[in-house]
Amino acid sequence: MTLMIDFPFPGTAAWVEHFKEVELPILRLTSTRLAELRDSADVINTRELANIIVHDPLMTLRIFRFMKENRSRSQNAEITTIERSLMMIGTQRFYDSCQDLPIIEHQLKGYPKAMLGLLKVIARSRQASIWARDWALLRQNTRFEEISLAALLHDFVEILMHCFAPNLATTVRERLASHPSLRTRAVQEEVFGAPPQEIMRELIGLWGLPELLLSLLDPADADIANVRNVNLAVDLARHTATGWQNPALQDDLPAISELVHLDRGNLLERLGAPEEMVLAARATEGG
Repeated sequence: MTLMIDFPFPGTAAWVEHFKEVELPILRLTSTRLAELRDSADVINTRELANIIVHDPLMTLRIFRFMKENRSRSQNAEITTIERSLMMIGTQRFYDSCQDLPIIEHQLKGYPKAMLGLLKVIARSRQASIWARDWALLRQNTRFEEISLAALLHDFVEILMHCFAPNLATTVRERLASHPSLRTRAVQEEVFGAPPQEIMRELIGLWGLPELLLSLLDPADADIANVRNVNLAVDLARHTATGWQNPALQDDLPAISELVHLDRGNLLERLGAPEEMVLAARATEGG
Protein backbone atom coordinates (compact mmCIF):
# COMPACT_ATOMS: atom_id res chain seq x y z
CA MET A 1 0.00 0.00 0.00
CA THR A 2 1.34 3.42 -0.97
CA LEU A 3 2.31 5.72 1.88
CA MET A 4 0.58 9.08 1.50
CA ILE A 5 2.25 12.26 2.76
CA ASP A 6 -0.11 14.39 4.85
CA PHE A 7 2.41 16.91 6.16
CA PRO A 8 5.06 18.85 4.23
CA PHE A 9 8.62 17.60 4.31
CA PRO A 10 11.21 20.07 5.69
CA GLY A 11 12.62 21.34 2.41
CA THR A 12 13.58 20.24 -1.08
CA ALA A 13 16.08 17.51 -0.18
CA ALA A 14 13.52 15.50 1.80
CA TRP A 15 10.98 15.59 -1.03
CA VAL A 16 13.62 14.56 -3.57
CA GLU A 17 14.76 11.71 -1.34
CA HIS A 18 11.15 10.50 -1.10
CA PHE A 19 10.38 10.78 -4.81
CA LYS A 20 13.60 9.48 -6.32
CA GLU A 21 12.94 5.79 -5.58
CA VAL A 22 9.14 5.83 -5.42
CA GLU A 23 7.12 3.44 -7.61
CA LEU A 24 5.32 5.63 -10.14
CA PRO A 25 1.72 4.63 -10.90
CA ILE A 26 0.14 4.94 -14.34
CA LEU A 27 -3.35 5.73 -15.58
CA ARG A 28 -5.78 2.82 -15.88
CA LEU A 29 -6.35 3.67 -19.55
CA THR A 30 -2.59 3.42 -20.20
CA SER A 31 -2.47 0.00 -18.55
CA THR A 32 -5.44 -1.19 -20.61
CA ARG A 33 -4.05 0.05 -23.92
CA LEU A 34 -0.62 -1.44 -23.26
CA ALA A 35 -2.17 -4.78 -22.28
CA GLU A 36 -4.12 -4.89 -25.54
CA LEU A 37 -0.84 -4.74 -27.48
CA ARG A 38 1.25 -7.01 -25.25
CA ASP A 39 0.78 -10.13 -27.40
CA SER A 40 2.28 -8.35 -30.40
CA ALA A 41 5.20 -6.82 -28.48
CA ASP A 42 7.80 -8.37 -30.78
CA VAL A 43 6.34 -6.80 -33.93
CA ILE A 44 4.63 -3.67 -32.65
CA ASN A 45 5.45 -0.29 -34.20
CA THR A 46 7.40 1.74 -31.62
CA ARG A 47 5.61 4.91 -32.72
CA GLU A 48 2.26 3.35 -31.84
CA LEU A 49 3.60 2.41 -28.44
CA ALA A 50 5.15 5.87 -27.94
CA ASN A 51 1.80 7.54 -28.69
CA ILE A 52 0.20 5.57 -25.84
CA ILE A 53 3.00 6.46 -23.44
CA VAL A 54 3.08 10.22 -24.10
CA HIS A 55 -0.64 10.38 -23.38
CA ASP A 56 0.31 9.66 -19.77
CA PRO A 57 2.91 11.95 -18.10
CA LEU A 58 3.45 9.38 -15.33
CA MET A 59 4.29 6.60 -17.82
CA THR A 60 6.52 9.06 -19.67
CA LEU A 61 8.43 9.73 -16.43
CA ARG A 62 8.82 5.98 -15.92
CA ILE A 63 10.42 5.58 -19.36
CA PHE A 64 13.00 8.30 -18.77
CA ARG A 65 13.81 6.93 -15.33
CA PHE A 66 14.20 3.42 -16.75
CA MET A 67 16.57 4.75 -19.42
CA LYS A 68 18.62 6.57 -16.80
CA GLU A 69 18.88 3.50 -14.56
CA ASN A 70 19.83 1.21 -17.46
CA ARG A 71 22.07 3.55 -19.41
CA SER A 72 25.24 1.94 -20.73
CA ARG A 73 28.62 3.57 -20.25
CA SER A 74 29.06 3.87 -24.02
CA GLN A 75 25.83 5.84 -24.42
CA ASN A 76 26.81 9.50 -24.45
CA ALA A 77 24.06 11.17 -26.47
CA GLU A 78 20.97 12.33 -24.59
CA ILE A 79 17.78 10.47 -25.58
CA THR A 80 15.06 13.11 -25.78
CA THR A 81 12.08 11.28 -27.33
CA ILE A 82 10.00 8.34 -26.17
CA GLU A 83 10.16 6.63 -29.56
CA ARG A 84 13.96 6.64 -29.54
CA SER A 85 13.93 5.44 -25.93
CA LEU A 86 11.76 2.49 -26.92
CA MET A 87 14.10 1.66 -29.78
CA MET A 88 16.99 1.60 -27.31
CA ILE A 89 15.07 -0.49 -24.74
CA GLY A 90 13.34 -2.85 -27.16
CA THR A 91 9.60 -3.42 -27.00
CA GLN A 92 9.81 -6.87 -25.39
CA ARG A 93 12.15 -5.59 -22.69
CA PHE A 94 9.84 -2.61 -22.19
CA TYR A 95 6.91 -4.94 -21.53
CA ASP A 96 9.04 -7.03 -19.20
CA SER A 97 9.83 -3.87 -17.20
CA CYS A 98 6.22 -2.84 -16.67
CA GLN A 99 4.50 -5.92 -15.29
CA ASP A 100 1.71 -5.26 -12.77
CA LEU A 101 2.30 -1.53 -12.42
CA PRO A 102 0.29 0.36 -9.78
CA ILE A 103 -2.80 2.11 -11.14
CA ILE A 104 -3.34 5.69 -10.00
CA GLU A 105 -7.13 5.37 -9.90
CA HIS A 106 -6.67 2.59 -7.32
CA GLN A 107 -4.04 4.52 -5.40
CA LEU A 108 -6.29 7.58 -5.06
CA LYS A 109 -9.54 5.70 -4.49
CA GLY A 110 -9.98 7.36 -1.10
CA TYR A 111 -9.01 10.81 -2.40
CA PRO A 112 -11.64 11.83 -5.01
CA LYS A 113 -10.72 15.53 -4.93
CA ALA A 114 -7.07 14.75 -5.58
CA MET A 115 -8.01 12.34 -8.38
CA LEU A 116 -10.10 15.03 -10.05
CA GLY A 117 -7.29 17.54 -9.60
CA LEU A 118 -4.77 15.10 -11.07
CA LEU A 119 -6.91 14.47 -14.15
CA LYS A 120 -7.21 18.22 -14.68
CA VAL A 121 -3.44 18.71 -14.46
CA ILE A 122 -2.84 15.82 -16.87
CA ALA A 123 -5.43 17.16 -19.33
CA ARG A 124 -3.80 20.58 -19.15
CA SER A 125 -0.36 19.03 -19.68
CA ARG A 126 -1.56 17.09 -22.72
CA GLN A 127 -3.02 20.23 -24.26
CA ALA A 128 0.17 22.18 -23.62
CA SER A 129 2.13 19.37 -25.27
CA ILE A 130 -0.10 19.41 -28.37
CA TRP A 131 0.19 23.17 -28.76
CA ALA A 132 3.94 23.19 -28.09
CA ARG A 133 4.50 20.57 -30.79
CA ASP A 134 2.30 22.38 -33.30
CA TRP A 135 4.10 25.69 -32.78
CA ALA A 136 7.52 24.06 -33.00
CA LEU A 137 6.52 22.52 -36.35
CA LEU A 138 5.28 25.92 -37.53
CA ARG A 139 8.70 27.27 -36.61
CA GLN A 140 10.28 24.37 -38.53
CA ASN A 141 12.15 23.36 -35.40
CA THR A 142 13.70 19.91 -35.58
CA ARG A 143 13.47 19.50 -31.79
CA PHE A 144 9.67 19.48 -31.87
CA GLU A 145 9.45 16.13 -30.02
CA GLU A 146 11.62 17.36 -27.16
CA ILE A 147 9.68 20.63 -27.00
CA SER A 148 6.41 18.68 -26.85
CA LEU A 149 7.73 16.44 -24.06
CA ALA A 150 8.99 19.43 -22.07
CA ALA A 151 5.49 20.93 -22.17
CA LEU A 152 3.96 17.59 -21.15
CA LEU A 153 6.30 17.28 -18.15
CA HIS A 154 6.43 20.96 -17.17
CA ASP A 155 4.12 20.37 -14.18
CA PHE A 156 5.30 16.88 -13.25
CA VAL A 157 6.01 17.84 -9.63
CA GLU A 158 2.39 18.98 -9.28
CA ILE A 159 1.37 15.60 -10.71
CA LEU A 160 3.59 13.77 -8.22
CA MET A 161 2.09 15.74 -5.34
CA HIS A 162 -1.43 14.70 -6.36
CA CYS A 163 -0.27 11.07 -6.44
CA PHE A 164 1.68 10.95 -3.17
CA ALA A 165 0.53 13.97 -1.14
CA PRO A 166 -3.12 14.19 -2.23
CA ASN A 167 -4.38 16.21 0.73
CA LEU A 168 -1.61 18.79 0.30
CA ALA A 169 -2.27 19.03 -3.45
CA THR A 170 -5.99 19.51 -2.76
CA THR A 171 -5.19 22.25 -0.24
CA VAL A 172 -3.21 24.11 -2.93
CA ARG A 173 -6.04 23.83 -5.46
CA GLU A 174 -8.68 24.99 -2.98
CA ARG A 175 -6.60 27.91 -1.77
CA LEU A 176 -5.96 29.09 -5.33
CA ALA A 177 -9.66 28.70 -6.19
CA SER A 178 -10.63 30.82 -3.17
CA HIS A 179 -7.97 33.46 -3.85
CA PRO A 180 -7.36 33.69 -7.63
CA SER A 181 -4.98 36.62 -7.20
CA LEU A 182 -2.43 34.45 -5.36
CA ARG A 183 0.58 33.18 -7.29
CA THR A 184 0.55 29.41 -7.82
CA ARG A 185 4.23 28.92 -7.00
CA ALA A 186 3.98 30.87 -3.76
CA VAL A 187 1.02 28.82 -2.53
CA GLN A 188 2.72 25.55 -3.55
CA GLU A 189 5.90 26.48 -1.73
CA GLU A 190 3.99 27.39 1.42
CA VAL A 191 1.87 24.21 1.45
CA PHE A 192 4.59 21.77 0.33
CA GLY A 193 7.36 23.33 2.40
CA ALA A 194 9.65 23.61 -0.63
CA PRO A 195 9.62 25.33 -4.06
CA PRO A 196 8.33 22.86 -6.70
CA GLN A 197 10.85 24.21 -9.22
CA GLU A 198 13.72 23.17 -6.92
CA ILE A 199 12.29 19.67 -6.52
CA MET A 200 11.93 19.58 -10.29
CA ARG A 201 15.52 20.67 -10.85
CA GLU A 202 16.88 17.81 -8.74
CA LEU A 203 14.62 15.13 -10.22
CA ILE A 204 15.46 16.17 -13.80
CA GLY A 205 19.04 15.09 -13.18
CA LEU A 206 18.20 12.00 -11.14
CA TRP A 207 15.69 10.69 -13.68
CA GLY A 208 17.48 11.71 -16.88
CA LEU A 209 14.69 14.00 -18.11
CA PRO A 210 15.23 16.24 -21.19
CA GLU A 211 17.70 19.03 -20.46
CA LEU A 212 15.29 21.55 -22.03
CA LEU A 213 13.34 21.27 -18.76
CA LEU A 214 16.31 22.79 -16.93
CA SER A 215 16.25 25.78 -19.28
CA LEU A 216 12.63 26.40 -18.25
CA LEU A 217 13.86 26.96 -14.67
CA ASP A 218 16.57 29.48 -15.59
CA PRO A 219 15.37 33.11 -15.92
CA ALA A 220 18.42 33.81 -18.10
CA ASP A 221 16.98 31.43 -20.72
CA ALA A 222 13.49 32.94 -20.75
CA ASP A 223 13.93 34.59 -24.16
CA ILE A 224 15.26 31.48 -25.93
CA ALA A 225 12.70 30.57 -28.61
CA ASN A 226 12.28 26.93 -27.53
CA VAL A 227 11.82 27.96 -23.89
CA ARG A 228 9.22 30.57 -24.92
CA ASN A 229 7.51 27.91 -27.04
CA VAL A 230 7.09 25.63 -24.01
CA ASN A 231 6.22 28.33 -21.50
CA LEU A 232 3.61 29.96 -23.72
CA ALA A 233 1.96 26.60 -24.42
CA VAL A 234 1.87 25.81 -20.69
CA ASP A 235 0.49 29.26 -19.86
CA LEU A 236 -2.19 29.07 -22.55
CA ALA A 237 -3.28 25.59 -21.43
CA ARG A 238 -3.54 26.84 -17.84
CA HIS A 239 -5.39 30.02 -18.76
CA THR A 240 -7.93 28.25 -21.02
CA ALA A 241 -8.51 25.29 -18.70
CA THR A 242 -11.88 26.72 -17.65
CA GLY A 243 -12.74 28.59 -20.86
CA TRP A 244 -11.53 31.35 -23.13
CA GLN A 245 -12.51 34.33 -20.96
CA ASN A 246 -9.35 34.54 -18.84
CA PRO A 247 -7.93 38.12 -18.94
CA ALA A 248 -4.40 36.68 -19.13
CA LEU A 249 -5.11 35.71 -22.76
CA GLN A 250 -4.58 39.35 -23.67
CA ASP A 251 -0.91 38.83 -22.89
CA ASP A 252 -0.66 35.23 -24.14
CA LEU A 253 -2.04 35.68 -27.66
CA PRO A 254 0.21 38.52 -28.89
CA ALA A 255 3.27 36.66 -27.61
CA ILE A 256 2.21 33.45 -29.38
CA SER A 257 1.44 35.36 -32.60
CA GLU A 258 4.94 36.80 -32.52
CA LEU A 259 6.48 33.35 -31.88
CA VAL A 260 4.73 31.53 -34.73
CA HIS A 261 4.18 34.48 -37.11
CA LEU A 262 0.40 34.12 -37.37
CA ASP A 263 -2.14 36.92 -37.15
CA ARG A 264 -4.68 36.82 -34.31
CA GLY A 265 -7.57 35.39 -36.35
CA ASN A 266 -5.61 32.53 -37.89
CA LEU A 267 -3.94 31.77 -34.57
CA LEU A 268 -7.25 31.56 -32.71
CA GLU A 269 -8.68 29.28 -35.39
CA ARG A 270 -5.63 27.00 -35.16
CA LEU A 271 -5.95 26.91 -31.37
CA GLY A 272 -9.59 25.82 -31.58
CA ALA A 273 -10.91 28.99 -29.93
CA PRO A 274 -14.67 29.73 -30.01
CA GLU A 275 -15.85 30.85 -33.44
CA GLU A 276 -17.03 34.22 -32.15
CA MET A 277 -13.49 35.00 -30.94
CA VAL A 278 -12.05 34.08 -34.33
CA LEU A 279 -14.62 36.23 -36.18
CA ALA A 280 -14.12 39.18 -33.83
CA ALA A 281 -10.34 39.04 -34.32
CA ARG A 282 -10.68 38.91 -38.10
CA ALA A 283 -13.14 41.79 -38.08
CA THR A 284 -10.68 43.88 -36.09
CA GLU A 285 -7.80 42.97 -38.37
CA GLY A 286 -9.90 43.67 -41.46
CA GLY A 287 -10.82 47.05 -40.11
